[in-house]
Amino acid sequence: MKQFFISILSLSLLASCGGSKEYTTITPTVPVIPNTPAASTYWQQHVDYTMDIDMNVNNYQYQGKQTLVYTNNSPDVLNKVFYHLYFNAFQPGSEMDVRSRTIADPDARVGDRISKLSPDEIGYIKINSLKQNGTSLTYDTVGTVLEVELAKPIQPGERVTFDMLFDAQVPVQIRRSGRNNKEGVALSMTQWYPKLAEYDFEGWHTDPYIGREFHGVWGNFDVTLHIDKTYVVGGTGYLQNPNEVGHGYETSTVNRPDGEKLTWHFVAPNVHDFTWAADPEYIHDTLKSSNGPTLHFLYKKTLDKEKLNYWKKFQPKAAELIQYYSEHVGTYPYKQYSVIQGGDGGMEYAMCTLITGDRSFGSLVGVTAHEMAHTWFQFLLATNETKHEWMDEGFTSYISDFAMNEIMNEGKENPTAAAYKNYIYLAKSGKEQPLSTQADRYQFNQAYSISAYSKGEVFLSQLGYVIGEENLKKTIKKYFNDFSFKHPRPIDIIRSAEKVSGLELDWYLIDFTQTTNTIDYGVKVINGENITLERIGLMPMPLDLTVTYTDGTTEDFYIPLQMMRGEKPTTATIAPDWAWAYPVYTLKANKAVKSVQIDPKELMADINKENNKM
Repeated sequence: MKQFFISILSLSLLASCGGSKEYTTITPTVPVIPNTPAASTYWQQHVDYTMDIDMNVNNYQYQGKQTLVYTNNSPDVLNKVFYHLYFNAFQPGSEMDVRSRTIADPDARVGDRISKLSPDEIGYIKINSLKQNGTSLTYDTVGTVLEVELAKPIQPGERVTFDMLFDAQVPVQIRRSGRNNKEGVALSMTQWYPKLAEYDFEGWHTDPYIGREFHGVWGNFDVTLHIDKTYVVGGTGYLQNPNEVGHGYETSTVNRPDGEKLTWHFVAPNVHDFTWAADPEYIHDTLKSSNGPTLHFLYKKTLDKEKLNYWKKFQPKAAELIQYYSEHVGTYPYKQYSVIQGGDGGMEYAMCTLITGDRSFGSLVGVTAHEMAHTWFQFLLATNETKHEWMDEGFTSYISDFAMNEIMNEGKENPTAAAYKNYIYLAKSGKEQPLSTQADRYQFNQAYSISAYSKGEVFLSQLGYVIGEENLKKTIKKYFNDFSFKHPRPIDIIRSAEKVSGLELDWYLIDFTQTTNTIDYGVKVINGENITLERIGLMPMPLDLTVTYTDGTTEDFYIPLQMMRGEKPTTATIAPDWAWAYPVYTLKANKAVKSVQIDPKELMADINKENNKM
């Protein structure tokens, strides 16, 4: 979430259930990665969840049965497995609590609130039993992680079944998850179930839940929820029994069973998380987008009349957004998407988003634009957010800024300009850490926010400056086609760009993401036809240059960076290469020079623009 002056909150994508039984057979195609260095060796784990959940809306406790079929696609023998128990973070003394009370600039939504929770307000997930292929296992709950000793090692290629019984309590809503948020939404059920940790070529990913983002195993979910019959439910996946639950999910006559609870049955194919929300006062609207999914909107009828009108008015804009992303990144592969009121601002989840709903019209569109874009940059291109949060938040910010500029007719010449401004502020602040910093390990929340959102956005925007805008558009689509339904890493976006452009770009990835080296080029001297430029910052770049001659004419020059081994497409006059180690470069122009402007479009993140012109 943006915690700095760019106030775009990181929103949850929560897919509302609405659909018919035909959706049970819809499985998005998992593309094969063509022409990648690891194409013959790439593997990823797979998991299928079947869960039966009995929810008590009076005490906010629930009992769960989980059957998990895990396929070890790795070449390794696994002697342990691990589960995330995210709700355990919402207890006094947890790592999330202590970190919030000791960091210099705590998230105002958290503050010291966790430390003040009473036993009936905390969150927890308690494991009552766990079996591997019928054999009881030994396990230990360590904060938000369950450490499990296996009865028998899992061999490469083997499938095993884990059966679990657990009890849980929904915490008072503080961060993303919880009950009775500030707008009165009863249940925002995110990170609510024991979730198997990811294992890949780097090993297990068992990061504790302290404050940041997530990582998960691709698979299929079959979830049955028993809840008070007055509640309307929206969640990841396709509702299998709309005739039994009604609540706007089916126009035909509802045949509700007797009793205090209704049963909701969802199936979600090929996702890496499952989320739901529920409230007795939800309005449920649907909208079929043109050549796209059915959109679902769940929001509280207790909103004032103006806000209710905004929720109606913004629905066609949501349809435009999903079409924009499908066109500019890749086709949305599921049959539905939902925007649901809940949570503490906004957060993305599989096939949906959870957002607070008491907003202006523009804010509703803006927050949905950002969170919906996360469907592509995290839920389909499933980066490990704890390690590469800038790929998730930054790429989302980039594409959503362009979407907003078009769909809301903002008329911005450069929709990413604010991101450059924020990044440059951070680079000069003395608080910057490399983008390769683990998400929870930033010294300041502000530094994390600007790094993940703004510097991550600048990475993609500036990549367009380096390789050319058309090549960037092709790169984004290639990246999606090659790595959707997988777990891409930073090298994958760069290799996509290299294959599209034919240029060498490892320097760009290293300097901009693994160091805090800065870009600073300046005009040093103009002497007749000769222009002397200097490199002051450590980070190399190619240069766009506009020269104004004494006769009033202008000429654009392009100075290639030698280590790129080529040039971007350009109509400018191509000058000789500039090798990075040389701090000074002299360009001989064609006439007497009056003035020079480095990077006239300001698409290079030069931290000192004062010396860019003479």
